[in-house]
Amino acid sequence: MPVFVWEGRTRTGEARSGTMEGADANAVLGVLRGQQINPTKVKKKGREISLSFGGVPDKDLVVFTRQFGVMIDAGLPLVQCLDILSQQTTNKQLAKILSQVKINVESGATFSDSLRKHPKAFDELYVNLVAAGEVGGILDTILNRLATYIEKAVKLKRQVKGAMVYPTGVVIVAAVVLVVLLTKVIPVFENMFKDMGAGSLPALTKFVIELSKGFIANFHWFLLGIVAIIVGFVVTLRTTKGRWYFDTIMLKVPVIGPWPASRAPSAPSSPRASPSSTRSRSWPRPPATSSSPRPSATRGRRSRKARTSPGR
Repeated sequence: MPVFVWEGRTRTGEARSGTMEGADANAVLGVLRGQQINPTKVKKKGREISLSFGGVPDKDLVVFTRQFGVMIDAGLPLVQCLDILSQQTTNKQLAKILSQVKINVESGATFSDSLRKHPKAFDELYVNLVAAGEVGGILDTILNRLATYIEKAVKLKRQVKGAMVYPTGVVIVAAVVLVVLLTKVIPVFENMFKDMGAGSLPALTKFVIELSKGFIANFHWFLLGIVAIIVGFVVTLRTTKGRWYFDTIMLKVPVIGPWPASRAPSAPSSPRASPSSTRSRSWPRPPATSSSPRPSATRGRRSRKARTSPGR
C-alpha cells in the first residue's frame, strides 16, 4: 500500500505529523479523525532513492533483538519499544526499517508481517519464529533465543572465514606467480633459446611458449573472463537454487564439509523426551495375562486331588 505523509492538530491544538499506510488519502483521513486528530495536510510520499543494499549487520541485529526481548519482558508496549529502539540505534538503515515497522504496526499489521516486508534485514527463520512467539505469547523468550542463535552463527562465520584465509592466500599467490611466469619469465627463455640456436624443442616446451604468447596477446580477454566468472558466481549465490547447490557441494567436500555441520548451533533443548530416546528406553514388561493356567500348575493341582480323594 502507498505511504502518505500527514500533518494535523489535536483537540488541544497540539501539532502532530507522521506517515501512514493506506489505500488512498480518504482512508488515511478516516483513521486520523478516528484518532481525534484534525488533519490539515495529507500527501502521498514520493519515491526515495537509496544507495544502500538494505542489509543490517549481524552485530546490530543481535543488539536490537536482545534489547527488544528485554523490553517486551518488562511489559512495555510493542509500538513504544520500536520507537525507543529506532531512536537509540546507531545504524541508520536499521533505524529506518524500525520506523517503517512501527508505522505498519500502528496501521493494524502484526509484528511478524511488518518484519516480513524487509527480507534483506530479517530472514524467513527470524520472521517465522517471531510469528510463533506472537501466537504462543512467548515473544520475549523467542527473541532471547534468536539473539543467542545469531551470536552463535556470527561466531561460526568468523571461524570459517579465519580457516579460509590461508588457502585463499595460497591460491592468490599461485595465480600471481603463474601470471608472472607467463608474461615475464617464459619470454626470456624463448629469446635465450633463439640466441643459442636451439633446433627442435620438446613438445612440452613448445606448448608452454605458445601458451605464454597466447596469454600475453589475449590478456584483456582472460581478465574479462575471470571478472565474468566471479560476477556470475556471486549472482548465482544470491539465488535460492544456486545457494542450495553451492551448500550441497560444500557439505560433500571431504575436509571442509563436515566441519561447519558439526559446529552449527543446535536448537534449544526441550524438556520432553524425543521419540528416539523413548524407544531406546527399557521399560519393564508387564506380567503375562494368559487366560489358561500354566500346564505345570494344572498337573500339580490334579495330582494333589488324586492323592487326597481316597482318604475322604
